[in-house]
Amino acid sequence: MNTVQKHLPRPSDTIGTFSYRAVLAERVKGEAKGQRTAQQIRIATCALLEEAALQDLTISAICSKAGVANGTFYLYFQDQSQLLDDLLPGFAHFLQDGMMRASRGAPDDSIRAATRAYAMLFRENRGLMKCLVHHLDRFPEARSAFHRLNRDWIETVAAAARRRIERDGTALPEDELMRRAYALGAMTDQYFSGLFLSGEPGLVAVSGDLEAVVDTLTTIWERGLRP
Repeated sequence: MNTVQKHLPRPSDTIGTFSYRAVLAERVKGEAKGQRTAQQIRIATCALLEEAALQDLTISAICSKAGVANGTFYLYFQDQSQLLDDLLPGFAHFLQDGMMRASRGAPDDSIRAATRAYAMLFRENRGLMKCLVHHLDRFPEARSAFHRLNRDWIETVAAAARRRIERDGTALPEDELMRRAYALGAMTDQYFSGLFLSGEPGLVAVSGDLEAVVDTLTTIWERGLRP
């Protein structure tokens, strides 16, 4: 197992925070110096992505933010792309764990709980979400992890909808149910992207109350999955 894989956050590490940077910092406490240095570089990258476009992310800036010499970077990572393909799969797992824990913690209101968790995770990790939403094709490992996250979440939502439909004695073809779930997932990504990443003025103007936003999206999810 390489250093990258060894220091991905475990599910228990994600409890109590929506910030991936905070989880990375907590996870490496008490580890050897080399492992702490690699984590400093990851944390610095998360911070810089909050402030700068991906194309402006330089090794010099990362090392300055991390407080390490430029040459130190190459002891752990080949270049910026390899660093991000190291960082983003762990973040995708972090997203998945946060949403699934929220869903399991509120079985009677699982869609709202998971939507709220996703909103908080998106807001607190805007730089990393920018990479997943807009630049995913550049990072094959991250792309695979994010597609697994999306598939698992869609299947979870579809299963909940299927149980409700069966209780109501109604029917919805399986393909139609999955198409709706994927469409609703894409809608949610687009909404949060406009709100948290591009800051679309009209959207921002009506989205000041995040709980109201979550209520709106939950309503759309629930109605959209009914026969």
